[in-house]
Amino acid sequence: MTSASIVKFAESDADVRALMQAVREQAAGDSLAIDRRSFLKLAGLGLILGFCLPTSAGSRGKGRGGEKTLAFNAFVQVAPDNTVTVFSKAPEIGQGIKTALGLIIAEEMDADWQRVVVEQAPVDGKIYGYQGAGGSTTIPRAWDQLRQAGAAAKAMLVAAAAQTWRVDPAAITARDSRLTHAASQRSATYGEMAMAAAQMPLPDVAALQLKTRGQYRLLGRAHRGVDDPKLVSGQPLFGIDVRLPGMVYATFAKCPAAGGKVKSANLDVIRAQPNVLDAFVIEGNGKPSELMSGVAIIARNTWAAWQARKLLQVEWDESAASTDSSVRFAARAKEYARTFPARLDADVGNVDQAFAGAGKIVEAFYEYPFAAHATMEPQNATAWWHDGIMEMWVPTQQPNSGQALTARLLGLAEDKVIVHQTRVGGGFGRRLLNDYMAEAAAIARRVKYPVKLQWSREDDFAHDFLRPAGWHQFKGAVDKQGRLDAWQEHFITFTANGKTPSSGADYSRFLALYCKAPHLRRAVTMMDLRTPSGPWRAPGCCAQVFAQQGFMHELAVAAGRDHVEFLIEAVNRDVPELASRDATVNFSPARAAGVIKLCAEKAGWGKTLPKGRGLGLAWCYSHAGHAAQAVELSVDADKRITLHRVVVAVDIGQVIDLAGAESQAQGACLDGFSTALGLQAQIDGGRVQTRNFDAYPLLRFPFAPAVIDTYFVQSEAPPVGMGEPALPAMAPAVANAIFAATGERLRKMPFSHAGYRV
Repeated sequence: MTSASIVKFAESDADVRALMQAVREQAAGDSLAIDRRSFLKLAGLGLILGFCLPTSAGSRGKGRGGEKTLAFNAFVQVAPDNTVTVFSKAPEIGQGIKTALGLIIAEEMDADWQRVVVEQAPVDGKIYGYQGAGGSTTIPRAWDQLRQAGAAAKAMLVAAAAQTWRVDPAAITARDSRLTHAASQRSATYGEMAMAAAQMPLPDVAALQLKTRGQYRLLGRAHRGVDDPKLVSGQPLFGIDVRLPGMVYATFAKCPAAGGKVKSANLDVIRAQPNVLDAFVIEGNGKPSELMSGVAIIARNTWAAWQARKLLQVEWDESAASTDSSVRFAARAKEYARTFPARLDADVGNVDQAFAGAGKIVEAFYEYPFAAHATMEPQNATAWWHDGIMEMWVPTQQPNSGQALTARLLGLAEDKVIVHQTRVGGGFGRRLLNDYMAEAAAIARRVKYPVKLQWSREDDFAHDFLRPAGWHQFKGAVDKQGRLDAWQEHFITFTANGKTPSSGADYSRFLALYCKAPHLRRAVTMMDLRTPSGPWRAPGCCAQVFAQQGFMHELAVAAGRDHVEFLIEAVNRDVPELASRDATVNFSPARAAGVIKLCAEKAGWGKTLPKGRGLGLAWCYSHAGHAAQAVELSVDADKRITLHRVVVAVDIGQVIDLAGAESQAQGACLDGFSTALGLQAQIDGGRVQTRNFDAYPLLRFPFAPAVIDTYFVQSEAPPVGMGEPALPAMAPAVANAIFAATGERLRKMPFSHAGYRV
């Protein structure tokens, strides 16, 4: 196939899919080197733009002669009826990314947003590159790639109009999906020029003129989510909603202690139950993040499968299973905290000398528990083994890695695993793992019908990848002028391999950027953990900021200093400005001070409050975002908390969708408060004891803050994600406010341990 033969005409979506498959096959082959100007154009449906962008998102390979080849990135379709369809490559997990990615392209296209349709893109790393969502990285990863996609589409439309009208392209303006040549008073919609644009050469990406901030008409404004009408009308968007003809239903029982294997099970009894079609053992590969041993029950409906499971009797081999205990871990941590380790992770200045000459010394022990993700939609996946292909419908944060995992486990080529992204009913890091996807595929391989695997809520808690608990023993000093002088921290955490911290338990690299003092010493002690753990919203920062910012407040109080002044002074001492090309590490003392000052100003810092009422503030740098929170609350004689107002100040660079960003900030505040107040997952005998919401009391609507005011710094910096930054500082802001209201210092989450409630 030559590059010229890529240009074809299509009359239906099926033709588009077929041609895209041909392009994928060509891109995967070794007989053709596809240069950066190669593209896909279909005139029958208008213009479908697929092109290579010189970004890290594009997949690269080598042809037979060792030459570089590039895969296609297809994002834009312009139809003759002037509808612009944009394909959102990343999973929508409630963070509004489907809307945000569409806005980025539409802005550079100068498309009429009211005529833009945003569709979920197919999962294909060869075309779209990385398609995951996690760590607030989707926006910075896609920013340049999608701006170039939109600008290239507009350039081709302008070129088509210029050729048709025989005028200078520079004399043509584009706005709201319409092209205008003022001198000749001619105009045309994008749809009217789509077929002609399909014949235009793809513009040189390096020559594209991208908009400046002052030219934006869509970005930075509030928009309704593209799926909102479907959500409020209850349309089937989620993995749990998938229905296929002839579908059967499955449940999968695993050992309640991580690492256990099936020895035997009463399969004949289960197979004899009403509406049960089969039951069998899956051996698995022994990896909790992939495929563990268990018993699959297949039935005509989920209820029948779950009812039969109640009769399931399994003899488990627990010789290699977890025996973890939350209580034992806490006791051991307190023992470890008595002695500072000889091996240091950080050693700056002379801490001992600073302590000897200190104005004030403060010591404190902070702790926080294991936490569950508790996604609203329990884990599920639908799989259909047919024609040598495993086709799947999955609510996942990582479709590319899930596809690769499934292919490896089943011994298939990756192109034999087709993954359809559904909307995700909550992720928070849980769906970065694809164990439920692997289970569904393993079950479907043995069933001749499409099969939906549905976890129960109890399964979701029992087999979660918990946020690890942690303990921090602090010793700090302020000098005689009341400035932060020495910081000593012993972090007690977990390891799964004896060498490195367990997933989600490592000391946050973000804290290390700004938690500095002229004299600083840190050390880590790790305990063996067999219970699966993993990233939880704002990994590392989500709990560690509570400890760090709480202790920072203690030092400010000991110094007799205003807390806000103390924080700003501390963050600007010996901390460099950092920036990276991908904007995922961009810490700035100036931006940090900016959000602290803005938050304090908007919260009325320093105002007089009545007895029993307090105002607390904390800040963090998390996942490339600078954020500060102030909480005004009151506490009654029964330790009942009322949150009167929360102020959030955030610097995430260019805001894409103001409504979506505000929603993320508000949700982060609620999540942070809920977790700090009453959430903990208990482990005993290697089994997660917290199995449902009766023991894991998420915050209810009546107890939410009366007001959450969000302010965004109008930064010229490139945009970063909003899923993480506004969560970590909420817990210490609440704790500091409680101290201001009552004088009681909270060093342990959840605060319900100290009797606080809503």
